[in-house]
Amino acid sequence: MKKIAIINDISGFGRCSLTAAIPIISTFGMEGCPLPTAVLSNQTGYPSFHCVDLTCEMPKMIYEWRKLGYRFDAILTGFIASPAGAEIIASFIDEFRTKNTKVIVDPVMADDGKPYSLHGEALCSQIVALSKKADIITPNITELCILAGQNYKDLIAQRKSANYLEQIAQIARSLLNERLKCIIVTGIVYDNRMCNMLIEEDNISVSRSEIFGGHYSGTGDILSSTIAAYAVLNTSMVTALESATRFLECSIKDSFLEEEKPEDGVNFQKYLEMLIR
Repeated sequence: MKKIAIINDISGFGRCSLTAAIPIISTFGMEGCPLPTAVLSNQTGYPSFHCVDLTCEMPKMIYEWRKLGYRFDAILTGFIASPAGAEIIASFIDEFRTKNTKVIVDPVMADDGKPYSLHGEALCSQIVALSKKADIITPNITELCILAGQNYKDLIAQRKSANYLEQIAQIARSLLNERLKCIIVTGIVYDNRMCNMLIEEDNISVSRSEIFGGHYSGTGDILSSTIAAYAVLNTSMVTALESATRFLECSIKDSFLEEEKPEDGVNFQKYLEMLIR
C-alpha cells in the first residue's frame, strides 16, 4: 500500500489539518501516516484555542520510524508550530525522501496580507527554506508573496486588471527550480470566481468555482491532501487540480447551504466518493 507521511497538527474542531488529510488520503486507498506537529483544542480560526507544541516529541517519533525502516511515496507538510519544528521537518525530508518520493509543502503561515498570530519572522523564514525542498507547493496569495519577496498590497491592487492572473503566474514562476516543478496558488478571487492556479515551467491552468459565503477554514488542507494523493498516482496535475477544485466546490456549497460556521470547516466527508470515482 502506498504511504504518505503527513506532517501537520491535529485539531479537535475545525475539520482541517490531520482530521481532513487522513480520510482524504485513505479514500485513495493509501495509508496516511501522521507525524503531529501540535495538538490543538480547535483550529486557530476560532476566537480562542489551546495549543500543545509537539516539537520536542517529533524527534522521538521519527527515531521510532527510523527503526522501522519505512520510506514514503510522498511527504506532505502543513502547519508548523515553531522554527525548531521546521528544522526537524527539513531533516526528516532529507532522510526519508527517496528518488521516487513526492514532497508537497503547504507553506501555512499567512493570509489576508499578514502572517498568522503564531508565525513570527523566524518561523516564516524557515517555512520559506522548507518550500525550496518541495516538488509541489500550494501557497495562497499572501504566502506566495512572502515566498517570492513580493509586496502583497501592490499585487492585490491589480485584482481587477485584465492581466492579474498573469502577474501571479510570473511571481510563481520565479520560484521554480530544478526540484520545484509545480506551484498551485489557492484561493484567488478574480472576476467573481474563486480560482486555483497551476503554474509549471511550460504550462498554466486555472480551475474556477463559484463563491459561496466567506472564507472556510481547512480548505487549503483539503486541497493539498488531494493533490498529494494524485501526485503519488502520477496523475496529471491539471487533472488533479480540476478534481480537487470540484471536490472543494461541492463541499463548500453544502456547508454554505447548511449554514455551517466558517471556522467549523466544510462538509467534505459527504463528497469523498467524488475522489473514488
